Amino acid sequence: MLEAVGLSARESAVYQALLTRPGADAARIAGDCGLAEAEVGAVLLRLVQDGLVVQSGRPTRYEATAPDVALGKLIGRQEQRLSAARLEMQRLTQMFRDAGAPGDAGQVEVVSGASAVSARVNRVYEAAHRQVRAFDRPPYMQRLGENLPLQQRRQREGVAFRTIYSRDALALPGRFQQDIELSCASGEQARVRPSLPTKLIMADESMAVVPMAMGEAFAETAYVIRSSALLAALSALFEHEWSRGVPLVAGPRRSSEQLDQPDEKTRALLGLLAGGLTDEAIARALGWSARTTQRRIAALHKELGVSTRFQAGAAARDRGWL
Repeated sequence: MLEAVGLSARESAVYQALLTRPGADAARIAGDCGLAEAEVGAVLLRLVQDGLVVQSGRPTRYEATAPDVALGKLIGRQEQRLSAARLEMQRLTQMFRDAGAPGDAGQVEVVSGASAVSARVNRVYEAAHRQVRAFDRPPYMQRLGENLPLQQRRQREGVAFRTIYSRDALALPGRFQQDIELSCASGEQARVRPSLPTKLIMADESMAVVPMAMGEAFAETAYVIRSSALLAALSALFEHEWSRGVPLVAGPRRSSEQLDQPDEKTRALLGLLAGGLTDEAIARALGWSARTTQRRIAALHKELGVSTRFQAGAAARDRGWL
């Protein structure tokens, strides 16, 4: 454990041996630790220099300094080093984010290889100062929820996330519950469109990653686009699709002042219904059986006093559920 404050395993062993045998000489400590006497002598010298051990007398005897004093000083030094390292990390992080800022106008870079594309996507998350916007549609090269911890950290740092999901994204088995619902619960604003023209992730107005193709090989090659007329066009495209999207309600929990609000599963169901998903797609998204899905939809219709999905959406909006 003392390695955490900068002591080697041998220094730690010698120091702890001295704690139980004050006034011992190097030979006695060497016997206790199973080390050569010359080696222990060198270790003791370093411990004396670091203030963990004091020496006295002829022949030389050694005694351990009280741990709360000696180790307290070492811990203080480590804390100073960590504080300096933290400041340096912040400086380097700012350099990293600034590198995502506009370079030459109109710059478009081609990135090849799944790992390289994934790294650039992560860089978009890190480069954003205000918001991250995304078109989300299958297929995917990353595991479900892989970027969620990074997104949640950036949200805690004040970056807003707005995502438009295609119906196919919601219907992908496990995607809704293991990723999308959790993203929304952590503060993501989400909307749904029947389809999307491309995949897209954009940091502010400074950087975007767009796949070169939408087939199975899309993840292997992508464009990295920096501030330019093309990036401005992508931003306008996102806002146009956002204005036409249906809000996806998922994740928020009811407070004591919202007891008239639907439970989480009902809110999720409403969002998927509003997104235009079929009963079969809803069942896949929520992990329900077809019978359970039909039963929950029928119960929702009954509660809202309606007979069609369109009426259900209108009634839910009237109640402030959507």
